[in-house]
Amino acid sequence: MHEFEQILALFVAAVLLAAAARRVGAPYPVFLAIGGALLAFVPGVPHPSLPPDLVLALFVAPVLLDAAFDASLRDLRDNWAPVTGLVVFAVGLTTAAVAVVAHALVPGLPWAAAIALGAIVAPPDAVAATAVLRPLQPPQRLLTILEGESLLNDASALLIYRLAVGAVAAGSFSLEAVAPTFLLAVGGSIVAGPALGWLAQRLLERVQHIPTAIILQFITTFGVWLVAERAGLSGVLTTVCYAMTLARSAPARIPARVRIPTNAVWATVIFALNIFAFIFIGLQIRPIVAELEAPVLRQYLVVAAAVLATVILVRIAWHMAFNAVLRWKDSRFGFHPPRPMLRPTVGSGLLISWAGMRGIVTLAAALALPDGFPARNLILLTAFSVVLGTLLVQGLTLKALLRALDLRDGDPIAQEVGIARERALEAALAQLPRGRSSVIDLVRKDFKVRLGNVLQAPAAPPASASEYEAAYGAALASARQALLAVRASGEIGDDAFHSLESELDWLEVSDPLRSANADETSDPHEPG
Repeated sequence: MHEFEQILALFVAAVLLAAAARRVGAPYPVFLAIGGALLAFVPGVPHPSLPPDLVLALFVAPVLLDAAFDASLRDLRDNWAPVTGLVVFAVGLTTAAVAVVAHALVPGLPWAAAIALGAIVAPPDAVAATAVLRPLQPPQRLLTILEGESLLNDASALLIYRLAVGAVAAGSFSLEAVAPTFLLAVGGSIVAGPALGWLAQRLLERVQHIPTAIILQFITTFGVWLVAERAGLSGVLTTVCYAMTLARSAPARIPARVRIPTNAVWATVIFALNIFAFIFIGLQIRPIVAELEAPVLRQYLVVAAAVLATVILVRIAWHMAFNAVLRWKDSRFGFHPPRPMLRPTVGSGLLISWAGMRGIVTLAAALALPDGFPARNLILLTAFSVVLGTLLVQGLTLKALLRALDLRDGDPIAQEVGIARERALEAALAQLPRGRSSVIDLVRKDFKVRLGNVLQAPAAPPASASEYEAAYGAALASARQALLAVRASGEIGDDAFHSLESELDWLEVSDPLRSANADETSDPHEPG
C-alpha cells in the first residue's frame, strides 16, 4: 500500500509539472523528463518492474493508434519523399552512427547490442514538437512531415531493434537469415492491419453502450498488437495499418455520442501513459545511478553525451543535405505541388532538422530490453539521457527558432475547413424540403448559424419539436456525407476533416432547439 501511495504522489507531481509546462508555454514532455531525472536522485522511491514483453504493448500500441488515426494519407502522399527520407535513411544512418560511436567508446559492447541502442534512440517523437509548434500555426507541410515521420519511423526503428535483440539472444547475426523474416514481417503487417481493422470495425459499430465501446477499443488495440507479435509480424506496422483503416471507415459508422467521449478518454490515456513512462524510467535509473562506481558512471555519461550529440548531428546532416537536393530540383524543374503548400527552403530544412526530440517510444524500447541483455544499464541510462537532452536542448529552443525563421504558408487548413463547411452547409440545405414551413425555415437558419455566417436564428415553436428534429437529423446526415465525400476526393485533408467533424458531432449531440437560440457570443466550436 505504501508503494501505491508513492506512485499516486508521483502522478500528482507529474500532473502539476505538466500544468507548469503549459503555463510557461513549454512542451509538457520536457517537464516530465526533468521530473523523471530528479527521481533518479530521490532516496526511498519504489522500484516497480514490468515484464519486458508487456512494456512495448502497454506504452507503444495506444500511442501509435492515436497518432495513426489522425494521420492524413493524402498529406503523407504529397510529402512522401521527405517522410521516406527521414523514416528510412535518417533512422538507418542514426542507428549505424550510434552503434559505431557506442562500440568505439565501449569496445566490449557486442555489435548487436550497439545496434539495438542505435535503434532505440533513432525514432523522434512528434508530441513535443507539435506541442510547441501548433499554437504558433507553422506551415502545415512541416507538421505533416514531422507527424508522418514520428508515426512511421517507429516501425522502421523497432524492426531493427527487434532483429538486434533477436541476434543477441541467438548469439549471432546473419543478413541472409533475417532478410526473409524481415520481408515477411513487413508484407504480412501491411495485409494483416487492414484486415483486422475491417473486422474490428464490424464489431465496434454494433456496440451502442458507450463505456463498453470504449473498453472494446482498447481491447482490440492491444489485441491487434499481440496477434501481430505472436504471428511474427511487426506490431508497430500492423497497428499503424489497422488504425488508418479504422480512420477511413469509423467516421461514417460511429455515432457522435460515442465518438465525443471516446476522444476525451483516449486523450487522457495517452497523457497518462506519457506520465507513467517518464516516472517508470526515472525509477529504473535510480538503482543504476546508486550502484555504479564513480569511474563507471563517468564512462556511462560520456557515452550518453556522445550518443546525444550523434543523434542531433546525424539528423541535421541528413535532412539539410536532402533539403538541398529538393531545393536544387525545384530550381531546375520548378515547384509543382498537388495543392498549395510551403516550398522547401533552408528555413524549413532547419526547423525539421531541429525538431528531433525523442520521447515515449525510445523510453519504452529501452525498458523492454530483457534482463541480462548486454550493457542493459548503459543502454537505459543513455536512452533516457538522449530523451532528456533532446527535449531540453531542442524542445525549449524550437519556438524561438520558428519565430526567427518566420515561415508562413497562408494557412491552407483554414481554407480547407472553409471549403468543407461550405459543402456541408450546401448538402444540409439541399436535403430540406423546398416548401414554406416555419419549422423548416428554423432548421435552415439553425444550420446557417452553425455552419454559415448568419449571426442569430429565431426560437423554435415548442409544438414543432418532433418535425424540427426529423428535418434537422436528415440535414445533418447529408452534411456528414458531403464531408466524407470531400475528404474521399482529396480536396481536403484529415486535419480539416476532423475539425469540421467535431463541429458536426456537437451539432448532433446538442439540443437542436437550444442550439438554435445561440447568440452572437456563442462559440461555434463548443456544444450549443
